[in-house]
Amino acid sequence: MEETLIRYKDVEINQEDHSVLCDVNLQLCKGEFLYLIGKVGSGKTSLLKTFYAELDIKNGEAEVLGYNMRTIKKKHIPNLRKKMGIVFQDFQLLTDRTVYDNLYFVLKATGWKDKKEITSRINHVLSQVEMETKGYKMPNELSGGEQQRIVIARAILNSPQIVLADEPTGNLDVETSQSITKLLQSICQSGASVIMSTHNIALIEKFPGRVLRCDEHQIVDVTHEFNNNVNN
Repeated sequence: MEETLIRYKDVEINQEDHSVLCDVNLQLCKGEFLYLIGKVGSGKTSLLKTFYAELDIKNGEAEVLGYNMRTIKKKHIPNLRKKMGIVFQDFQLLTDRTVYDNLYFVLKATGWKDKKEITSRINHVLSQVEMETKGYKMPNELSGGEQQRIVIARAILNSPQIVLADEPTGNLDVETSQSITKLLQSICQSGASVIMSTHNIALIEKFPGRVLRCDEHQIVDVTHEFNNNVNN
């Protein structure tokens, strides 16, 4: 039987006392690639934030990587987040240091001590995202697509079980968007589950996955709509 990493049952998600999503029922299994679609403000980012305990859950049952998200203690949140990689649309790289030092900083902050092991891990993830020659560069010397590859490298440093990508292609051109989605799919094939929110329907048609739509405060599985399009 497939391992379930996220399980939400009748979950309600509020943002500043407003109900953003209600009756959320979803599960994410190991090795799955899941798209979240929906208009701006439909709750995609709020949903992602509940997975890493940035936003509280009021009602329902919610389990992420074995943690009960209704009762998770503050001291356990760093451990939960260590098992996740988060890819933001706006990169959030440290602009005052090189690519290598950005990645070094994350590993040190998450408890890595051995310099040799750190260097080896950084080289490994840079080669995974095809950026092995860019470690010495500053973020502002890279294109948008290259910066996003570094953000993905940072997200997979600790071999996460889940990668959450919030509009990772939002600011990128068509070709770069496709290469970033392809990269996320290859990360999924190598063992991590991926949840990617996107407005880009063409990407879903080119790189199929399961598709959930946030609409009218609800989440609906609309995978069949895309499968039909792909098959026609």
